[in-house]
Amino acid sequence: ELVLKIRIQNPNLRENDFIEIELDRQELTYKELLRVSCRELGVNPEHVQKIRKLPNTMLRKDKDVARLQDFQELELVLTVSDKNLLFRAPTLSERSGYNKKASELTY
Repeated sequence: ELVLKIRIQNPNLRENDFIEIELDRQELTYKELLRVSCRELGVNPEHVQKIRKLPNTMLRKDKDVARLQDFQELELVLTVSDKNLLFRAPTLSERSGYNKKASELTY
């Protein structure tokens, strides 16, 4: 097994601890990394924009995943809309009762 440390990328959280996940060394693919990471963190894979190897390397393909070593730190970078829903107050247009058509009227 390959043991990796993973978390959801969010600079706004005061505590954003890593969890450890295990991947079978026979199945070191990007798809498997994404599947296991999302299952462990409770994230929908469709909401993941990219996987970052800290401090600043984006993982893109199976070869990138195959080069990972035990206890490397990874972050799931979520799509902007997902981050908005999870980590901040809704904008005016996201609030209930907001009338988009009324906001576009010109006089």
